[in-house]
Amino acid sequence: MRQIDRATSERFGVASITLMENAASAVAHFVLSEYPQAERIAVVCGKGNNGGDGFVAARKLNETGRAVRVLLLCDPQELRGDAAAAFQNLVSPQRSSVKQRLKSPLIVRNRGELDSPQASEIFASDLIVDAVLGTGFRPPVSPLYAAAIEKMNSASAVIVSVDIPSGVDADAMHPRGAVASNLEPHDKPDEGAAIQALSDAVVTFTAPRPAHLFAELTKGPTVIASIGSPQEAIVSKLGLHLSTPSDFMSLLAPRAREANKGSYGHVLVIGGSLGKAGAPAMSGFAALRAGAGLATVATPKSVLATVASFHPELMTEPLAETEEGTIALAAILNSAKDNPSKDIPSPLDTLLERKTLAIGPGISRHQETAKVVREIVHRCTNKRDHDDTAVVLDADALNAFEGAADQLTGRNRALVITPHPGEMSRLTGLSVAKIQASRLEVARSFATAHKAIVVLKGHRTLVAAPDGTVWVNPTGNPGMATGGTGDILTGIIAGLIAQHPRQVLEAVALAVYLHGLAGDLASEALGQESLVATDLLLFLPLAFKQMRSQKSGETRIHS
Repeated sequence: MRQIDRATSERFGVASITLMENAASAVAHFVLSEYPQAERIAVVCGKGNNGGDGFVAARKLNETGRAVRVLLLCDPQELRGDAAAAFQNLVSPQRSSVKQRLKSPLIVRNRGELDSPQASEIFASDLIVDAVLGTGFRPPVSPLYAAAIEKMNSASAVIVSVDIPSGVDADAMHPRGAVASNLEPHDKPDEGAAIQALSDAVVTFTAPRPAHLFAELTKGPTVIASIGSPQEAIVSKLGLHLSTPSDFMSLLAPRAREANKGSYGHVLVIGGSLGKAGAPAMSGFAALRAGAGLATVATPKSVLATVASFHPELMTEPLAETEEGTIALAAILNSAKDNPSKDIPSPLDTLLERKTLAIGPGISRHQETAKVVREIVHRCTNKRDHDDTAVVLDADALNAFEGAADQLTGRNRALVITPHPGEMSRLTGLSVAKIQASRLEVARSFATAHKAIVVLKGHRTLVAAPDGTVWVNPTGNPGMATGGTGDILTGIIAGLIAQHPRQVLEAVALAVYLHGLAGDLASEALGQESLVATDLLLFLPLAFKQMRSQKSGETRIHS
């Protein structure tokens, strides 16, 4: 963040004090809009620029008539730069009657002074703005700051943190101690856990740090406010990008009036087996709901009628099957490759042309069927023609490559894989625990090695690109942990790629975002416990509508 602020000031001429003013305005706006009943507001400030943001926020909140008290955890002579200027502006002679309400800051230089009646009065406020430590902090927390954070945590007040909860390492990739998901707000940390503010909300600026995305910092929202840094100044050293609606506006543009169904691509879903007809049907219909012009489901002939009965909009194609009701090798035989003397295409050869492929939903782990999957993927990904046709692999199509992941390559044709941690474990040979502990590294490594797009599903689903860039998805909720939601995602991905074959990465990231947003909307309406996969199809149109109508300037993410 410091590098972004420095670039904004030095390269683009935006004064650093202006950035501080804008940041504080965002904090004050959030406090006033989210907690309008909070009349007594405490602002607890450290000596760095985080404290400077707090000084300006205190001034702005005071100007609205709130009873604001500032507690400074250092001697004012220790303040430097913009923080010192902001403090002087705070304590300079006041003229308006409203500003007279602001009492002089309470200066605390040691832990004992935090027990004074004046300090106790401040911690008894309705709301505390935590402006002690920002994203530049690295552990450990000093004794004075730790004591102040403990005071905040033990208070009954709402805590709104500026930039990041004080005491958190901004580069943290996992939850820890007091912010573990099973603890309630304001519970004390486990003995020995590092101290940090137990925030009810966080207001950060410009771009999130890893901890904002992965460390479950708060039970409430994390607001990412724009404070004036141009896009050119925002560069992530870790190659992370948070997906936001503004990233996808070109893919959500109005359709041409002269368009027809052929303008929006044709998705071919290859999957299904006896007892698992619903999975490919959901994927095919999800592709249509995502905007694809046409969708065909190729499935074992004995389950075709079941697949066709789900949605009249779906086309179907029967495939040869094994005795167990799964796709058989006969479905891909009789091609010119297998019979050089005859130019007889297999049932699938014609189907594979000029379509976005989604392989795997309900396909089973039958050994013969696994061979079919590997052969189809080999034929598709080793062709140099029809490069616009992408291949999306999910579910048991991924399991078909257990011990054979080296056969997966996106060098000649866009390849998208959508594993959950268990499927990723089978592809990589790593334990699920190892994958969960190193999600970012595992997804990025596989994507770069195989020149594929990896959608590693889970909380904060990751979309890793072949160049190592990783998009982090902020949408979705635990109600989506139910059978079939992955099949829906596969269909949405294929449907969007079919419409935007030249923007495959963006289409995949948009699909993941929409999938989670539809889940969030469904959860709000139905509750997490009652949510089922097909509910996402009902709320997907609303997700599209919400994305198109969302205004830029502020992004909110939830743990």
